[in-house]
Amino acid sequence: MHRLRHSALTHDAEGGTSTPMLLARSRHVSVRSLERYARPGVDAVARHVAERDPAARRKG
Repeated sequence: MHRLRHSALTHDAEGGTSTPMLLARSRHVSVRSLERYARPGVDAVARHVAERDPAARRKG
């Protein structure tokens, strides 16, 4: 069950769920404790950066 908790929070973080919502769902009181659970992967971080790149938005 604990592993599912990690996976769910990681998938939510990768999907763009806000930090306050992640904290509420996980019932953590600090971002520091949440960090152990929500660890977006390299692909999710790259996708996040690409979606917010001003140069890429101008091309589209």
